[in-house]
Amino acid sequence: MHRWQIGDVTITRVVEVEGPMPAAFLFTEATRDRLEAHAHWLRPHFLDGDSFLIGSIHAFVIESSGRRIVVDTCVGNDKRRANPHWNNLQGPFLRDLAAAGFPRESIDTVLCTHLHVDHVGWNTMLVDGRWQPTFPRARYLFSRAEWEYWRQIPDNRDGDVIGDSVRPILDAGLADLIEPHHRITDEVGLEPTPGHTPGHASVHIESAGAEAVITGDLMHHPVQCAEPDWRNNFDVDPDAARRTRRQFLARYCDRPVLIFGTHFATPTAGRIVRGGETWRFEV
Repeated sequence: MHRWQIGDVTITRVVEVEGPMPAAFLFTEATRDRLEAHAHWLRPHFLDGDSFLIGSIHAFVIESSGRRIVVDTCVGNDKRRANPHWNNLQGPFLRDLAAAGFPRESIDTVLCTHLHVDHVGWNTMLVDGRWQPTFPRARYLFSRAEWEYWRQIPDNRDGDVIGDSVRPILDAGLADLIEPHHRITDEVGLEPTPGHTPGHASVHIESAGAEAVITGDLMHHPVQCAEPDWRNNFDVDPDAARRTRRQFLARYCDRPVLIFGTHFATPTAGRIVRGGETWRFEV
């Protein structure tokens, strides 16, 4: 668990899975030579000695104005998934969340930056053979554009993600379909960052003169600061994702804004700084 203070807002990270992975899982262009060109700033946190990317699947809990907001809910337990590393997980995420001070009944808002498999899994939990909302007192916030897109996709290559992790929330009457610039509190709101998916959003936090952004999957790994044109294998619209990423990097570089990567390994948070013709991530 890691915790940060952004003005009057507290952000806590709770990890489900963290470790090395083959670069090709995310980027076809990530050859060993191209990764090694950035190794001087990627190591030791984000690149191991064998040129494997180090990544993380985690949730953030934002405490703002009396609200407890979970941002993205990881893969989840008991889910049938095509990725063997995610299939039928039996992890301690809920225990870790409670140990961090957030028992599931205490959460009042769940925000999914988008509706991919590793961002919605703990929306639900298996109870007596049925998928039930994990956070029974929470309102779940889904982008309207995101929902309209995914509910029409007949086959999901990752498994029945919508059926087991999204639709049960709507059926329970706990979902709010929100617009691109939705505000959750006076300190926390959405920043549209489409491309990875149609309704993808990042989370902007501003409080008492401090500022931070949770990226979602705008970037999957810090190497994309230096290689913003690398196509992620899971982008719905790669060209839009590249444009959005470059705009984001230019907007936040060399500013005192703390950037939280939704898949960035420990230490997870840092700043974007200019690095030649592109950028790098500085922790």
